[in-house]
Amino acid sequence: MSARRKVEELLRVADIEIGGDRSWDIQVHDDRLYERVLAEGSLGAGEAYVDGWWDVDQLDEFFFRLLRARIDREIRTPSMLLQVVLSKLRNRQSRQRSQQVAEQHYDLPTQLYEAMLGPTMQYTCAYYGPEGAAAGLDDAQRAKLSLVARKLHLEPGMRVLELGGGFGELARYLAEEHQCEVVSYNISRSQVEYARRLCDGLPVDIRQQDYRDAANESGRYDRVVSVGLMEHVGPRNYHGFFKTANARLKPGGLALVHTIGGNRSRAEADRWINKYIFPGGVIPSEAQLARAKEGLFVLEDWHNFGPDYDRTLMVWEANFLAAWDELKHNEGLDERFYRMWRYYLKSCAGAFRARGLNLWQLVLSHGDIPRYEPVR
Repeated sequence: MSARRKVEELLRVADIEIGGDRSWDIQVHDDRLYERVLAEGSLGAGEAYVDGWWDVDQLDEFFFRLLRARIDREIRTPSMLLQVVLSKLRNRQSRQRSQQVAEQHYDLPTQLYEAMLGPTMQYTCAYYGPEGAAAGLDDAQRAKLSLVARKLHLEPGMRVLELGGGFGELARYLAEEHQCEVVSYNISRSQVEYARRLCDGLPVDIRQQDYRDAANESGRYDRVVSVGLMEHVGPRNYHGFFKTANARLKPGGLALVHTIGGNRSRAEADRWINKYIFPGGVIPSEAQLARAKEGLFVLEDWHNFGPDYDRTLMVWEANFLAAWDELKHNEGLDERFYRMWRYYLKSCAGAFRARGLNLWQLVLSHGDIPRYEPVR
């Protein structure tokens, strides 16, 4: 069977046609695509897209159909199997390796993130609330900040440890709106500089350090929060993450973990995402997180609002498109970056739409609070 015929049969299961006229049908510009996909899987498909070998009018819908039909599980290449073996032999999220994602992804031009994320600079899922009530991205991101604060039952004067601080908006919000003292760990030079400017004058200590350094502190905190870090921690380090959070949390305290979650336990990320977007990133599963926190925390609440990430990503992509001409001129970004970035955002939106990815918020305690009332 020819490579094209094999790919056609796989795509047919997802109701995708080669050369079709629907918005999710694939238009192939280079017939070498078929053998490249069969030989290299998702890595070959993504690189071929960036190379201009194929297009789809509505990439998010293409990936939704592809992933809903689980076509990604039908292609297994020798290099993919080797990656699985290597992941069992090495820690891809060691201190040294973890710095790569900061330099490659989070230290990209700040103007890119300002244009894409909007005024809240929240590079994590927004919370549109029950029935998608929030009107737009900015309101939904502020609703997410409020949701985190309400789940933590904050009181003025509390000390909060933030593991993975992003651009500093959560730390600013907790300090300014809830009168808390915040210590925030982040390894991204660019994000730390931005966060320090944002939080200037507030009781916020932004530390350019690995989250693991918090284990060396002697003090304890009333609350521990981590939003968008767990995806970079890695399976070998999940237990250590929870052990650090447990050690830093006072008796009677609460911890909140906000993370993308997957339906299957994995040791490695998608190969294209791993190479071009989030080096070393791995999406945890329910089983992995449950095992990692066992003996350390009581799970008070587990909230899934994954569909909100589909909506968030689509707005990010629209913002990116609207700002592209200015970004291209001011930051020197080229057509390959444009295709890569859209592929990243749209493929992730499709994955959330297909419910292959979720967004979880876990609330944890030492098991020493009488009753925790879930917050939505």
